[in-house]
Amino acid sequence: MKVLSPILACLALAVVVSHAVLSPEQYWSYKLPNIPMPKAVKEILHPELMEEKSTSVNVGGGCVNVNTGKGKPGGDTHVNVGGKGVGVNTGKPGGGTHVNDPDPFNYLYAASETQIHEDPNVALFFLEKDMHPGATMSLHFIENTEKSAFLPYQTAQKIPFSSDKLPEIFNKFSVKPGSVKAEMMKNTIKECEQPAIEGEEKYCATSLESMIDYSISKLGKVDQAVSTEVEKQTPMQKYTIAAGVQKMTDDKAVVCHKQNYAYAVFYCHKSETTRAYMVPLEGAGGTKAKALAVCHTDTSAWNPKHLAFQFLKVEPGTIPVCHFLPRDHIVWVPK
Repeated sequence: MKVLSPILACLALAVVVSHAVLSPEQYWSYKLPNIPMPKAVKEILHPELMEEKSTSVNVGGGCVNVNTGKGKPGGDTHVNVGGKGVGVNTGKPGGGTHVNDPDPFNYLYAASETQIHEDPNVALFFLEKDMHPGATMSLHFIENTEKSAFLPYQTAQKIPFSSDKLPEIFNKFSVKPGSVKAEMMKNTIKECEQPAIEGEEKYCATSLESMIDYSISKLGKVDQAVSTEVEKQTPMQKYTIAAGVQKMTDDKAVVCHKQNYAYAVFYCHKSETTRAYMVPLEGAGGTKAKALAVCHTDTSAWNPKHLAFQFLKVEPGTIPVCHFLPRDHIVWVPK
């Protein structure tokens, strides 16, 4: 029987104890000293910080309607940069994605007929060349008030998270099988169980602690954890990309997308072919925002019928494809 050295034994004990006795906030400080916690994480830890409280299942990420028109009549292209789910605002009466639409951040899936034809504004991808100071966009940053909160690590570890345990999961959260909530939860687990695309690694984090651990394990030392931030909720208005577009990473990053579930679950994927930018925006009404944009430099393994290719009219693997991230998604940047 192999015996651990006293030092390794103490380290192993420290890891176990840290999960057991530290709150999520304390665990962040313990593992990520001197790294500020993004506003998105704070709000998910404390949903009561939101103006409207809710314990409902999260039904869509914060949205951003992007207008990349060049000033020509009829030249506007509206892009809804929100998460999947029911109730995502597409900028038109009755607009919204459907519960069974593919997750636009899962690049293995082809766009559904609903996304392509019924909700054209749900397209959320753009080309890197269109992201430069002076460019104007009509944006609507929609605050998602349906906030599902993080569970403590120890609690999340005791709750099953697999397709074969769905009846038990539904019963635990008093979710009626076949309901909208049940279908959203079922779809989230299904997507988490799908294999990663070639060249990426994926993981679904069911607690803040597990998301921290995954990001550190894939990046080594973490330099920043960031999310899209907007000064205040505003109606749609024209924004200008200000000077100071910051390239945060030129290749490796972990991007974590908030999923639709009874509690906070993040679909995280690590890529070696990702450029992440923080894009400063200035609204016509004075509102300022810092929007996260992620550009994928190698899309050759994506589904050829993915929403991005159909919207942008480009082929897989030919040109970097970018998208803004909703307000409750996180990018982890290595040192």
